Amino acid sequence: MIRTLLITGEGRSHTGGKELIERWRSDPQSRIWIDLQGEPLEDEQALLESFECHPLAIIDAHKDRHPPKVEEFETHTLIIYRGVSSFDAELNYQPQQISFFIGERYLISLHPSLAMSIDRMLSQDGSQLLKKSPGHIALKVMYISAGFYQESLLEFETQLSVLEDELVDNGTDTLMKRIIGYRSRLLKMRRVFNYHLAITQELQSFDYEHLPRNDEDTEHAINDVHERFERLYSLTNMYYEICSDLIDGYMSLSSHQLNLTMQVLTVITAIFVPLSFLAGLYGMNFTYMPELTYRYGYFVLLGVMAVIALGLVWLFRRKRWL
Repeated sequence: MIRTLLITGEGRSHTGGKELIERWRSDPQSRIWIDLQGEPLEDEQALLESFECHPLAIIDAHKDRHPPKVEEFETHTLIIYRGVSSFDAELNYQPQQISFFIGERYLISLHPSLAMSIDRMLSQDGSQLLKKSPGHIALKVMYISAGFYQESLLEFETQLSVLEDELVDNGTDTLMKRIIGYRSRLLKMRRVFNYHLAITQELQSFDYEHLPRNDEDTEHAINDVHERFERLYSLTNMYYEICSDLIDGYMSLSSHQLNLTMQVLTVITAIFVPLSFLAGLYGMNFTYMPELTYRYGYFVLLGVMAVIALGLVWLFRRKRWL
């Protein structure tokens, strides 16, 4: 699907399809945003080549899982962004790559499936931003997409708080598996946000021809995106540490409970060891044993065993081992 947004030299906006490209070419003062969603690879490549996009940029944009980056070429700037097609409070998210080719008078965006941030831009204030520059559209799409991440992460914070209470009250292995799953997803998300932080820091540090920092509006837009990804990175890092603390706490509690169990078993074993020794000693079948013919020997031995057992119990209780 090809969707286009055209701003003519007179400032009028038009939406449509591929037919607006020729109109853009015939008007040197016009600007255009071309969004390619799920188009065949050959069609995308032909369109990008017609805009004189660099072959290496086209190759990078068509890689399935290219790390997010920003790179400047002679006629355009390439931004590869890791967007999101779906996200929920359980941190189940479906990322998708969005590539932006930002020229002086055009913006071409590529993505394989639905991108909520791009749909919102096309239905809202895309024309106003395109009047400023094509780069403002790309920055705003990134800003909106980061907002979807942030909304779901804040919902996850409530979920994590409930899970923390459940783990303290009645920790189970099932809850532990959920937390480990959350931590794994947070680690992946933190890696993505770190990439995006690097992109915005690079945009803040260096002057790109199609995203100039000397333009006040562009600089504010870059700072807004950077602050949002900085917030996302800090949130994921904080939630990751909370999950790690919960896992460590659960493991410590399980270890403590195991130590208590082993302590009780050790005390019981310590009590019965001397009794087993005496029982084994007087259970030997020798003819000439000193106490074998003593009339009350059985009762004396039972008494000695009872005294030993009670004495050990008293000793262990005094030392608070039992």
